[in-house]
Formats: sequence, structure tokens, C-alpha cells
Amino acid sequence: MIKAIIFDLDDTLFPESEFVKSGFMAVDNYLKEQGIVGFYREALYLFNQGTRGNIFNLALDQLKVDYDLDFINKLVAVYREHLPNIALHEDAEWAIQYLKDKYKLGIITDGFLVTQKNKVKALGIADDFDVVIFSDAYGRENWKPSSVPYAKVMEALQLKGEQLIYVGDNPAKDFVTAKKMGWLTIQIKRKQGEYLNIEVSEEYQAHFVIESLFELKDLLLGLEKENKSKFEGVENV
Repeated sequence: MIKAIIFDLDDTLFPESEFVKSGFMAVDNYLKEQGIVGFYREALYLFNQGTRGNIFNLALDQLKVDYDLDFINKLVAVYREHLPNIALHEDAEWAIQYLKDKYKLGIITDGFLVTQKNKVKALGIADDFDVVIFSDAYGRENWKPSSVPYAKVMEALQLKGEQLIYVGDNPAKDFVTAKKMGWLTIQIKRKQGEYLNIEVSEEYQAHFVIESLFELKDLLLGLEKENKSKFEGVENV
């Protein structure tokens, strides 16, 4: 019987692109104090074009700004440490309220510790969850797909793998370890998802795929009926 549902954070409960925009604005405001204008526009254009990894450098190049590694590191710190202007997806807000009286709820999230803590703080959701695991608290080597964050959830909730569901969006890391530990897994495949077109082998694929967290209601009811049928079958033997 399912006792707890654990969620990924970024692009599962809220749109990560909104954090990116918020971070760009924080950097833009910092640069304005240095007399540099136009960063937000350039950075957002690059992001929307699919650029990843070196946006700050390229944006500053476009603005004809001289910089060194220390300057880039400062901008990265501003970006990572700012308190973001973000909000839950509509279906995530519904799911949390619908599920929290029926199941234990949790979060496992990768990413730099201060960044992820600020996201949870900005969303105002900490009190809705029974456990929040920031994998970076245990070292970068223990980000998903490490077994450590999943084990921490099981330890905190005193549950076995078959009593847990993990809901995430990234098939490259979210489900492979959870499945090995006996969890059921669900991929949220949003139409604007960052990992929409990732192809992975079967061991990395989730047991179920949904396009909206609103679908959790019927999916969970189906699982409950299936479990009840198995239980009644054993009783009748």
C-alpha cells in the first residue's frame, strides 16, 4: 500500500524557467549598480535560444563588458543566492492540497544547497511536506541518481520502498535508483518541459508517464483498487 508520495522540485512543482528569469533579474540589478545595463535582455535571449552553461560570459560579451573569472563567479553567486520570484504550477498547488491529508509528502531535490533552500522558502511549501531532502547537503556526489537521498526519505518516514512513489521530470536521473529500491515512479512530462525529448533505456524509464499532476488522482485511485484486489485475492485463497 502506498503511504508516501515524494516529488522532485524543479520543473515538477514549479517552472524552473521562472527561477532562471528571476536570477537573471537579480544579476541585472547588481550590474546596474556597477553602471552596466542590458544584461537581462541579452541573457534571456540566449536562454530562450537554448544556450546553457556560459550565458553570463556571452551576455557580457554582447554588452562589450570586460570581465575576469572573479567577476563571473560573483555574478554566479548573486544568481544562486538570490531569493527568487517563483510560484507553483497550478496542478502542483492542487496536488499538494489534495494529497497531503491522504499521504505523507516529501521532496528530493538536487542543486546547490542555498539555491534549493531559497526556492522552497520562496514557494512557501515547507510546512506542507513531511520531509524535504536537499541532496547537496550530503555532497555533490550524492545528487540523484545516488541512493542516498532516497534512503534518507525512507529513514525519515520509516517506510519501505514499495510504500513510496517518486514523481519527477528527468528520466536521466530521477527514476533508475528509486526503481531499484522498490519505489513506484511517475514521470511528469509537461509540454514545455526541459527534458521532454530525452530518450533513455528501459531501466531509466518511469513506471507511469503523465502530462499533468491533475492525473495523479485517477492514477492513485487505480493503484489503490489494484492493491485492494490483490489483498482480497489473498484473503479468499
